[in-house]
Amino acid sequence: MKDMRITINAKNMTVSDAMQERIEKKLNKLDRYFREEADVQVRLSQERGARNIVEITLALEGVMLRAQEITSDMYQSLDRAADKIDRQIRRHRTKLGKKADPAALEALAPDAEPVPTWEETPDELVRVKRFQVKPMPVEDAIAQMDMLGHSFFVFVNAETNITSVIYRRTDGTIGMLEPILG
Repeated sequence: MKDMRITINAKNMTVSDAMQERIEKKLNKLDRYFREEADVQVRLSQERGARNIVEITLALEGVMLRAQEITSDMYQSLDRAADKIDRQIRRHRTKLGKKADPAALEALAPDAEPVPTWEETPDELVRVKRFQVKPMPVEDAIAQMDMLGHSFFVFVNAETNITSVIYRRTDGTIGMLEPILG
């Protein structure tokens, strides 16, 4: 049986042996989806207010899967994040199967369980919204996002002249996406 290559990083805490064993046990169950060993990153952090955060990142050919959970119990956060990443892998496998791209399916094991379609929300585009974007400084875009009460905002960055997205992260800070063509 092959194991996942698991890298664990911790912030504001020490990872106990019991927690490390739990992480390995949970994530090694995912190896049934892969023909080769897979790399997975696990980030654990504790914040004020009994916030226990587990973030799991798994890089596949051409796609990055990520799951994050925040609860008052680190073990519960781990269990929920591991379940999320499992569902994402199965959903990704189902999408690849529908596209019938043998090269993309190569990294995934052929005998992995199929995803029950009734369990997942279908990936169907239900609305296209067109709107005018104006060049503006990042600070103005943040103010617009807050004023509108949205968790993200699309704008043309006045400094770079690139269409960008600012978004509110789960920890309350703000992130920005800037595409690079390549």
